[in-house]
Amino acid sequence: MRVTALPADDSTCGWFHLSPPRKPMPSHTGTTKARWVVVGAGFTGLASARQLALNFPHDEIVLVEAQEVGYGASGRNAGFAIDLPHDIGADDYIGDIATAQKCLSLNLTGQKILKSLVEEFQIDCHLRPSGKYQAAVEDRGIAVLDAYRRGLDKLGQPYEMIEGAGLPDHIGISFYKKALFTPGTALVQPSALVKGLANCLPPNVSLYEHTPITDVEYGDKIVLSHANGRIIADTLVLANNAFGQRFGFLQGTMLPIFTYASLTRPLTTAEQERLGGKEFWGLIPADPFGTTLRRTHDNRILVRNSFSFNRDGRSKQEYLDRFVQCHRTSFERRFPMLPDVAFEYTWGGSLAMSRNHMGHFGQLAPNVYGALCCNGLGVTRGTVTGKLLADHLAGKRDPLIDFLLASPKPNKNPPEPLLSLGVNANLWLGQHRAGREV
Repeated sequence: MRVTALPADDSTCGWFHLSPPRKPMPSHTGTTKARWVVVGAGFTGLASARQLALNFPHDEIVLVEAQEVGYGASGRNAGFAIDLPHDIGADDYIGDIATAQKCLSLNLTGQKILKSLVEEFQIDCHLRPSGKYQAAVEDRGIAVLDAYRRGLDKLGQPYEMIEGAGLPDHIGISFYKKALFTPGTALVQPSALVKGLANCLPPNVSLYEHTPITDVEYGDKIVLSHANGRIIADTLVLANNAFGQRFGFLQGTMLPIFTYASLTRPLTTAEQERLGGKEFWGLIPADPFGTTLRRTHDNRILVRNSFSFNRDGRSKQEYLDRFVQCHRTSFERRFPMLPDVAFEYTWGGSLAMSRNHMGHFGQLAPNVYGALCCNGLGVTRGTVTGKLLADHLAGKRDPLIDFLLASPKPNKNPPEPLLSLGVNANLWLGQHRAGREV
């Protein structure tokens, strides 16, 4: 079958350009046969390839990336390695306590894997256990914080509720009326982390970058073809999120939703003094359509908001041009003490979402497996599901593997044109309702 759409992200991701440079591995050429082939070198694919290599030390693991490591979706998120579950369909955002505890265990395992690798290989990615603020300015958002607090009490997790008057000591700004601080989140420069993980892969992993797969043939052997050759696999692992649909699986279940971010120039010493607060922090909105903020290790401000539904999973310049104005408005509302701070970078990045907020883990077809659809938790959830899928293929048993295998899969979307009409209407309505949270 023909792979009908390939990744094509914009070239303006600040995380990528500000992370330590690395020399990409060569593209694949000719014909290669391998027992294991992993498609997608983001958090999930890197974790899966690494663990397959450890589980099968005498096998070559082929890892194929359509673009360059750190350039795609895994290097474009806001850099929150979140520990806590957050079920937006539940009244208290925790829901079923047994399920929430398993999700917490998954996220903590993903964090532990990443922290261990960063320490072992001295990856320069500014990973810090800084916690996160979840803040609100509208009454609807404050109600979300109060509900989530009740859920955290039920789950037995620590938090601190901070009233608006105390927030400038934390984040320097007085825009928000209330915030819920949870200490377990780690903040990271995501592109630097992905690059670093690729640089320390086991020696029996062969990484090929700039190798977009254009055709695939399924059977006793999986034949992956591209412009300069083909790769023949005994077993194929798909770790390419929404692009897994282009390989013939979970079609009509995943939504490639793009969100957008801008990153300022570094603040001057005088600007840092005017801002005040902590030197390194991250804030997410109580309303999912609101604005995410970060103050980075090099004293830049990240602003992320606005969404688009890009059916083909590819970046579109028109959205960048439109949403940078939203970022400027959001920045000026929150940081009136920084009137002359310009944005240096603006970019988009995709999230693989499903309507029921579930992902896929396990077999897709004979000799084909996948860990797909992280629903916005790619840093931790992608890492842990990639690792656990490789353990599952090695025949290992783990309660978390059993939990993932038994979990519901992404549900089916309505047909077009109803799908695009519905998604776009919901995105517009959500951003409109968010009000000053944007």
